Amino acid sequence: MKPLPGPSVVEEVSARHEADVEDVLPGEAAVAEAARRSLDGHRHGVRRVWPFLGPAFVAAVAYIDPGNFATNISGGAQYGYLLLWVVLAANLIAMLVQTQSAKLGIATGKNLAELCRERFSRRTSIGLWLQAELVAMATDIAEVVGAALGLNLLFGIPLFPAGIIAGIGAFTILGLQRMGFRRLEAGISVLVGVVVASFVYELFDAGPDGGEIAKHLVTPGFAGTESILLATGIIGATVMPHVVYLHSALTQRRIVGRNPAERKRILGFEKVDVVIALSLAGLVNLSMMIVAAALFHTSGLTGVDSIDGAYEALQTLVSDRAATVFGIALLASGFASSSVGTMAGQVVMQGFIRRRIPLFLRRAITLAPALFVLAIGLDPTDALVGSQVVLSFGIPFALVPLLLIAADREVMGDLVNPRWLSALAGVLAALIIGLNAFLLFDLATG
Repeated sequence: MKPLPGPSVVEEVSARHEADVEDVLPGEAAVAEAARRSLDGHRHGVRRVWPFLGPAFVAAVAYIDPGNFATNISGGAQYGYLLLWVVLAANLIAMLVQTQSAKLGIATGKNLAELCRERFSRRTSIGLWLQAELVAMATDIAEVVGAALGLNLLFGIPLFPAGIIAGIGAFTILGLQRMGFRRLEAGISVLVGVVVASFVYELFDAGPDGGEIAKHLVTPGFAGTESILLATGIIGATVMPHVVYLHSALTQRRIVGRNPAERKRILGFEKVDVVIALSLAGLVNLSMMIVAAALFHTSGLTGVDSIDGAYEALQTLVSDRAATVFGIALLASGFASSSVGTMAGQVVMQGFIRRRIPLFLRRAITLAPALFVLAIGLDPTDALVGSQVVLSFGIPFALVPLLLIAADREVMGDLVNPRWLSALAGVLAALIIGLNAFLLFDLATG
């Protein structure tokens, strides 16, 4: 691997940041000034943390996308509360992974894709780029199909036209970038809030069994190979490979630390951002499965393990209002996650091959596979679950490079991972890779 300069990388980014300060939008300049006052100790309490909140909320959208709806509802409807521990474990792993990704950007001023290009051979980088693009396509299918399904359930719009409308909605959200990163973060956070509020409402309506929830949150268990496949989909829908690349890009130039001490303080604030954002995402994912387990597992209704089946079952078992709230959550999730997926794809392309195409052109190109899926009439829930399995197989190709680079002192400087953290992350990565290898073997021999 070629040597990568350590502190000089950050010095270069700091200099560029200062040179560009006059081009920053007023809102962004205000955030940067507030962040600087926090770092200098002039702001306290919640006001001290506030300027640093945002990147993890953008990343968290990927953890509550329509793919999560499909896998969590399928898990709850088929197996009751059995797989709750998988959702909880996946969310804790996601917190660790996203913190590592954010730290990479803070420490180096570069994102994961850029560092992979610099640290690995050209052949390896091209291979990583190609698989990352494949993962991005699978992600886009889940997000656009999910949003289209939301429009179909709420307004009766046929799936193909609904997919086009979903693409337009993503264009609109991406347009907020032109008004500064704070506007984009605020817009996406509002959509996250809609999803959170919707499932809190559904949770109260479902009346779940608290004892069963507590038991299966901490007691691992499976019920055959099919449940393992679904668990892999849950992990794929929770530990999202494309957003591992994105989070490092969201933090690389947002607030630039002037010295190692400042970079450590920025990382501390970012950890708070990650814990808050992904705790909310975890609450949503757990709520999805709990609602499905409480209402559908023993209902005797058929087809409730699909998203449209769950919508109809909510109408039958609870009320039209509960079904409408569910549809609104799905729609908000699809719009927000589709925008975030496009941003991640741009980061991957620019980082690995130094090519950038207009964000709106990329959105139009990546919309095509999802529209094809809708046009040929593929079952939406099957497409969503299948896309999450593809994502799960993509996890190692983002996770292993991330952990290798985060453990390299030459790159990370004072923010290098301690040995115990590298060991823990390595064990978790090995478990995920082993699970995927088992499923690949089972599919090949079955």
